[in-house]
Amino acid sequence: MCLGMNPDQLQPGERSASTSNRNFEGRQGKGGRTHLVSPIVAAATALRGTLSSPADL
Repeated sequence: MCLGMNPDQLQPGERSASTSNRNFEGRQGKGGRTHLVSPIVAAATALRGTLSSPADL
């Protein structure tokens, strides 16, 4: 998922973890929520399938 210029966008109520350095309302899909996270938090989140801290591993 990039900046929402393709069909891969969040649906209303969906959440995403992103390591990008900026976030604009609606950028990755109208009604979706993007959480800006560090690379290590993104890795923990990917491994667990839910927003997570490395301490959760």
